[in-house]
Amino acid sequence: MKKITILLLVVSAFSCKNTQNIASKNNSDPSKYIEKISEKNLKEMLYVIASDEMEGRETGSKGQKKAGLYMIEQYKKNGTPFPKGATDYYQHIPASYLNARRNENLQDSENIWAYIEGSEKPDEVLVISAHYDHVGIQNGEIYNGADDDGSGTVALLEMAKAFAKAKKEGHGPKRSVLFLHVTGEEHGLHGSRYYSEHPLFPIANTIADINIDMIGRRDVEHAKTNNYVYVIGANRLSSDLHNAVVSQNEKYIKIDLDFKFNDPKDPNHFYERSDHYNFAKHGIPAVFFFNGVHEDYHGKDDIAEKIEYDALTKRTKLAFVVAWELANGAKRPIVDKK
Repeated sequence: MKKITILLLVVSAFSCKNTQNIASKNNSDPSKYIEKISEKNLKEMLYVIASDEMEGRETGSKGQKKAGLYMIEQYKKNGTPFPKGATDYYQHIPASYLNARRNENLQDSENIWAYIEGSEKPDEVLVISAHYDHVGIQNGEIYNGADDDGSGTVALLEMAKAFAKAKKEGHGPKRSVLFLHVTGEEHGLHGSRYYSEHPLFPIANTIADINIDMIGRRDVEHAKTNNYVYVIGANRLSSDLHNAVVSQNEKYIKIDLDFKFNDPKDPNHFYERSDHYNFAKHGIPAVFFFNGVHEDYHGKDDIAEKIEYDALTKRTKLAFVVAWELANGAKRPIVDKK
């Protein structure tokens, strides 16, 4: 009986060790879950987010709130809950805050958040951000904002679905992931500023921000190909973050990484012009994925029909594998630059 018991213990220990090794291997390899990011789903969702029904998603408007309800519906459908410590999917922002710097008569608005809790280091949080507001209706024309930033909005929804699937199958991220849709970007990065000043999770525990703002089109400098993305900010605070972007792209996605706008001397100053900046100024490593400015930027013809969905899908997959690496890495990105 003793020999049998010892044998069973050995087999059990080997089995547990083997299971742990398999889980560890799967947590280091996102290949299976990359394929959960679907061009078809991204297109279907963007045609809703950037539809006339959403009335251009002006900050605090009826149309923006309707878009928010649609986004929450997608999170519920994919099994992605609102964050631990919150009471629902909304971070409410009063009009007084949105109008404090320059009064534009904005209405009360909301950031929208969803959350995957980490399995090993839940107190360490990776933020993935995109703004879901746009510029509304101007001179009777609806400005749909399909690329700006409907593209980033649906990218977050699809990435969350992949992470939720991984968690359901026992391969969820080791660190927690907060999907943060911010409001008021078009009026001065208000929503991300509000979150950085009223964080749900301590800033000190926020390991990085991946910000996605316009990833569905191409600019004139890449007229012959959409197989690229601008990478802005990754190395400004952390060599680890930059290395994660480069290595994950080389390993899984293989698109051209264009660092032109990362130059601190670039006159466009895109680094300071999207929501990642409100994390970076608090010392949080941040990277901004961007397709560059095109002829329909802030125009009425930034519509879902003009999105290049193959490019949107590939860039979403890049953001996903970088997020996977940051959420599962042995250590958080080290801040080694000022």
